[in-house]
Order: sequence, then structure tokens, then C-alpha cells
Amino acid sequence: MDLALEPVAAHDPVAVTGEEREAAVIVSVVEHEGAEHLLFIKRADHLGEHAGQMSFPGGGREPSDADLRETALREANEEVDMDPDRVEMLGRLDDISTVTRYAVRPFVARVAQQEWVRDEREVAEVVLLPVEALIDLDNYESERRDHPHYGDVRLHFFRVDGYTVWGATGRILVQFLALTTDWSPPEEVDRVVDPDADYPV
Repeated sequence: MDLALEPVAAHDPVAVTGEEREAAVIVSVVEHEGAEHLLFIKRADHLGEHAGQMSFPGGGREPSDADLRETALREANEEVDMDPDRVEMLGRLDDISTVTRYAVRPFVARVAQQEWVRDEREVAEVVLLPVEALIDLDNYESERRDHPHYGDVRLHFFRVDGYTVWGATGRILVQFLALTTDWSPPEEVDRVVDPDADYPV
């Protein structure tokens, strides 16, 4: 399938201010085996924050970064050896807040397929997931719970090829797919759970 990426460029993103730290990620659209894929990393199990979870390449802003765009490119290069010269930035999605008190800015880019070399200290796997599978409702579910930081929230879970995308990355993915495809999450959630219920991953 062909993504409609023009709405990303036209989108007027909402900024988040007031969090303790800033971060940026790249939603990377990669042409792979004749189809559109998104590039994810699986974080190493020993990391203190979001260990073992799927995320987009990116990370925290450093004082030397001129802006968050530079943060996203630097972090992606460090994590998967993404060549900044092969990244075509297309626009931004809305900033999101995380439970770890980050304001995360998602950039969207077309990225040329290349040899992905992971930083073994931080990245367990580099994963390309087909957009066609991500928009398949058979691979999606959601739940509602009372979150200790954000109150009543809806959590999204995308299960593709044995991987589960959820949490902050799931929220970013929902907006990206809603802007670029005819996919949207069903109005009804699959379940309502107690605040202390285990996460189904």
C-alpha cells in the first residue's frame, strides 16, 4: 500500500511544554521488499526505562543539540547507524508526554533502506514492520484504565510478527496511521481493566 504522507506535512503539530526533559524520535518510513514499512527498535532488556519495549529510534535532547530535529537525527544515528543524509524529513506529529516526564517530539521521515547497525548497549533488535499489517484490525486491540499520572486513558496494542507496539510509541503510531491511511481505532475498547492490572504484552 502507498501511504498518503502529504497530511503529515500539512499537520499543525501540538507542542508539549512543562515536562522535565525533552526527547525526539523519528517515525521512519522505509521501502522494503516492495512495501512500506516502519522502522522500530526493541530496547535492550537491561535499560532502566522502557526496557524490552518497542520504540521509534530517538532519545533525549543533549545540551549540544541545536534543536529537537538534531536530537532525533543524532540519536537515530547512534542507535541504528541511520545516515542523516538519507533521511528526508516530512513533518511532525503532536508532541506527547510520557510517564518518565519526557516531552517527546515525533518527526516523520522517508528513510532510504540501508544496513542497520544497532548499538548493542541500547538496542536488542532493529525491526521493520509492514504498514499493511499494522493497519490490520486483527492485529490491534485496546484497553481503558485509570492511569496514576494521566487519569482515564486508552492504551493501544499493535501485535505484528511476534512484536507488540504499545505505550507512548503506540500513541504516536495511532496518530501517524490515522493521518496517512484510512485506518482509525475502533470506537469501542476491547476491555476496561483495573489500574493495577498487568499489561498484556
